[in-house]
Amino acid sequence: MRIARYVADGGDPAFGIVELAQDGSGHPDSIAAITGDPLAGPVNYTGERVPLEAVRLVSPVIPRSKVIGIGRNYAAHAAELDNTVPEQPLAFIKPNTSVIGPGEPIVYPPETENLHFEGELAVVIGRICRRVPRERAAEVIFGYTVGNDVTARDLQAGDRQWARAKGFDSFCPLGPWIVTHLGIDEASDLRLITSVNGEPKQDGRTSELVHGIAALIEYVSGFTTLLPGDVILTGTPAGVGPLTPGDSVSVTIEGIGTLTNSVVEES
Repeated sequence: MRIARYVADGGDPAFGIVELAQDGSGHPDSIAAITGDPLAGPVNYTGERVPLEAVRLVSPVIPRSKVIGIGRNYAAHAAELDNTVPEQPLAFIKPNTSVIGPGEPIVYPPETENLHFEGELAVVIGRICRRVPRERAAEVIFGYTVGNDVTARDLQAGDRQWARAKGFDSFCPLGPWIVTHLGIDEASDLRLITSVNGEPKQDGRTSELVHGIAALIEYVSGFTTLLPGDVILTGTPAGVGPLTPGDSVSVTIEGIGTLTNSVVEES
């Protein structure tokens, strides 16, 4: 199942089930309206369906409390920035105000001169949990989406901690939807490609994660209670690089979808 949040006809954001036309029928992709919040409990179809192209997708989730990022979780990425791979996951927090959806602009702030993209697999938590053993990690996962851990690289180096470098508004694009049908084993071997203006920059697989999905949930839930809608960004492959105003950056993860955002200068 693919769960999206969308806006139609200028209304309020609503949840829907994305139905992709994969049967060769020629019918357009559509979104089926549902009632309620899938993260809060059961939902029901309303019977209304609209073409996907007729709605505006927004972030499929707005974390109620936090986004947890994991740094240097691909060995090749750590090496390209002359960093060592940490023995334990290197965790940091991005505020929920940094979250934007597909098609929304990444705002290039005046405080940085070196803004980077970081395409990542994002894990969406589905229930309140604390100290989850890795063998039970699947029980707390609601689904997976695509993320872009936008980073002001010069601020990251200069501040010697990452809150500002990764926390600006618009620095956490998520989307286009959440897929709920993938198991941990499936999500742990997906191809991830990031392109800027159509040119591939990153090409990796989630099988290259140093600390896997279950291990990350065990580690993160060991120091903080995770709430429904919280997001764990699992790390980025090698190939990160700069963005400039006017760029369009797309992150594609097979089996999930493509997240595209433009870059604009802060006005």
